[in-house]
Amino acid sequence: MHNIISIKLPVGETLHIQRTRIERQDKEEQKKRLCLVTGIHGDEFEGQYIVYELNRRLCKDLQDLHGTVDIYPSANPLGMESNTRGIPGYDLDMNRSFPGNPEGDLVERVAASLIQDIMGANLCIDLHASNIFIREIPQARLSTDFADFVMEYAKVANVDFIWVSESKTVLEATLVHSLNSLSVPAFAIELGVGMRITREYGNRIVEGILRIMKKLGMWSGPVKELTMPLISSDHAVYMVHAQTAGIFLPMTENSKELGEGDKIGEIIDPFEGKKKQEIFAPCDGMIFSVREYPVVYQGSLLARILAM
Repeated sequence: MHNIISIKLPVGETLHIQRTRIERQDKEEQKKRLCLVTGIHGDEFEGQYIVYELNRRLCKDLQDLHGTVDIYPSANPLGMESNTRGIPGYDLDMNRSFPGNPEGDLVERVAASLIQDIMGANLCIDLHASNIFIREIPQARLSTDFADFVMEYAKVANVDFIWVSESKTVLEATLVHSLNSLSVPAFAIELGVGMRITREYGNRIVEGILRIMKKLGMWSGPVKELTMPLISSDHAVYMVHAQTAGIFLPMTENSKELGEGDKIGEIIDPFEGKKKQEIFAPCDGMIFSVREYPVVYQGSLLARILAM
């Protein structure tokens, strides 16, 4: 482990942001470098399994590695220890703090140190889970500004689809946007649900990362057949929201193809023993986000559908 930054905390402890480097001992010319970041949000653990499994497999077959893999397994250790999305005590989303400021507060200094340490990499992948409310199928999220810059890598990441979006989740003040602006190719992968680990999804992304490494000339070991992703834009994605408060009961699952008018679920009132709303698909398409947390209020997101 290498500390990329250490910051004294008011409680007498020290915050360490660490990096693990995987490479062969013999030096090879023209090495390429892949960076994997996870744990920016402290309540997302899907990436923890991915970097563990990739680390294990690379170390097992180190002779097939031709380059450097840098893993940042916990970019927000205070959040992960307290199971909070942001950085405790600052009430800030770290992924709205990039590129940071080396002379700023704790959050800005951590963000700046990550950017500085990643600079020069051939590619960076930012691994995220969803929050505790929504379960997501494996997907790559690209901004419209930099989609052409990283699309070739996202296509072999073994995700179900690639969402090219103008959403703020992939734009300014995020790690991915900041790196792309600094000419370091980067994109985000989102999968699963917050506070959980979905090993099936994680194993798929590990295979995708190995395929990306093969494309970069960093991996000579075997790779498996991959899922060919659908590619969408914001205009092809429909959001389904609750029209009332209650308990949401889903009647479909992720990756399922729906026809317009197919039932997605219903919202019930356990006090009155009544259905308050039935939810139907607004279009033909594939459902890729389904609400996991059952308590909903008016306006709560219930599902996302990729129109087909």
